[in-house]
Amino acid sequence: MAKEPAGQQRTGLLYGIGAYGMWGLVPLFWPLLKPADAIEILAHRMVWSLAIVGIALLALRRWAWLGELLRQPRKLALIAVAATVITVNWGVYIWSVNSGHVVEASLGYFINPLVTIAMGVLILKERLRRAQWAAVAVGAAAVVVLTVGYGRPPWISLTLAFSFATYGLVKKKVNLGGLESLAAETAVQFLPALVYLLWLSGQGRATFANGGAGHSALLAATGIVTAIPLVCFGAAAIRVPLSTLGLLQYLAPVFQFLLGIVYFHEEMPPERWAGFSLVWLALSILTWDALHTARRSRRALAEAMAAAVPEARKAGLPETAQPS
Repeated sequence: MAKEPAGQQRTGLLYGIGAYGMWGLVPLFWPLLKPADAIEILAHRMVWSLAIVGIALLALRRWAWLGELLRQPRKLALIAVAATVITVNWGVYIWSVNSGHVVEASLGYFINPLVTIAMGVLILKERLRRAQWAAVAVGAAAVVVLTVGYGRPPWISLTLAFSFATYGLVKKKVNLGGLESLAAETAVQFLPALVYLLWLSGQGRATFANGGAGHSALLAATGIVTAIPLVCFGAAAIRVPLSTLGLLQYLAPVFQFLLGIVYFHEEMPPERWAGFSLVWLALSILTWDALHTARRSRRALAEAMAAAVPEARKAGLPETAQPS
């Protein structure tokens, strides 16, 4: 029996919490892969992700999209771009976690919504509401404060934010499902990653064969760590409203931030607290505006539906013929 809408939303909420929770806790995983360096870990992630996603697609028998995709050169080019920017994102994130910059990495995902909005204005020529302009301005001020605090621009945060925002923009244009898009992207990444791992092995520097069975298993598990949260996210996306997903996305950087301070004991001098506080203020403005706009849209739709009832009756239409 199909679940009621309320049950579907509860299930979707659990999937969403699971997805963002796993993404938030992933900084605990990457240090387990030492002594492999960030590039070796990244290459294994590319290779094993394709293996895991390929198995999932075989089990689900979802291959119809592949033939259609291969006949669209523009989409293939966009997938190559997506694969490139997510490679940068993954590589910088793994390096930052294993180099003691978990807090700065979390900042990248805090400011990602602000960067996405800014790119919407600059690239898609979207028009912002006043609250969105205010949020972007406060976010820009936060970057200035953090630049002063760090003594340099927070390049890890900015690289993660801009690469992931670009990835989201490209994926929107490609319009493939989660598993399908990951399969296409990792197919692009696979050959360079495999060549690098073979070269590393030839140099006698690969840790996969030399680090023991447990280390090899952990490197292979990078594919599972990549695929499972994505599957949970896809299950959440079809069950809960976009506004709910928008709120859940902050779980990941919150967990990462707390891990950086509580578990990894990274420093947070006053100027960094000031910068992060400005980022959180910007996100609060953005969230309030999104909820307010969604509420106003629902109210306008309800009023339009209510007004349509008398008009339909005047025209002699049954209520089932009213717009929905």
